[in-house]
Amino acid sequence: MAGPPPAGEPPAAGVSVRDEQGGRRRLVSALWPPRVTRAQLVVALLLFGLGLGLAIQVSSTSDNSALRGARQEDLVRILDELDDRTQRLEDEKARLEKQRSELESSSDQAEEARKQTQEKERQLGILAGTIAAEGPGITLSVGDPTGAVESDMLLDAIQELRAAGAEAIQVNGVRVVADSYFTGSGDDMRIDGTKVAAPYVFKVIGKPEDLEPALNIPGGVVQTLEKEQATATVERSAKIVVDALRPAKRPDYAQSSSQ
Repeated sequence: MAGPPPAGEPPAAGVSVRDEQGGRRRLVSALWPPRVTRAQLVVALLLFGLGLGLAIQVSSTSDNSALRGARQEDLVRILDELDDRTQRLEDEKARLEKQRSELESSSDQAEEARKQTQEKERQLGILAGTIAAEGPGITLSVGDPTGAVESDMLLDAIQELRAAGAEAIQVNGVRVVADSYFTGSGDDMRIDGTKVAAPYVFKVIGKPEDLEPALNIPGGVVQTLEKEQATATVERSAKIVVDALRPAKRPDYAQSSSQ
């Protein structure tokens, strides 16, 4: 810090000690306190709010993700399942395109159309639960020693199985179709109004390699049931028989729009 010149030495030419001290005071007053314009303040607040929101979102996502902390092999299995679902959709698209080509190229289009109609009727009968079905699949057995299993847990299992490609399902002798519903819990569990009791045995027709992993993914059906002190076992089988039937319903109001 500069002070007055030593005794006997004149101050620098043209600059006095008073002028130097006054210049410092003006410099300090210009820098502090900082002058912030209204526009700068608004921008700073917006940036702060954006940063806070992103931090909260990242934190929430990290805390609630069912895959947080999953093992590498579990993540690979989930990706494989997604690939399998995509492949099933591609296969269905190819099958429909093949049917269209056969109809367009067949010399006897009426006979070909009849065959395809019969096949479609059989497929719809399986989906509607009006005819029995058999094929490869799995058996899911759910034990409930404490009565903690709720109807929504069984419904979640059905939804997961359908998403994995299940084509026919029955639970304790009740055929489960698109409009099936689950109510109650414990000693009053019902499927479509029919009372069922633990253990709940799901017989499911579909590709076992897709169905079984879908139930065992981290945070999936099996893990959720086990958290409620229930037991869940999955067994693959080369032949599952789904023979519980539902009566065919005639719609009260809907009619075919074809002429």
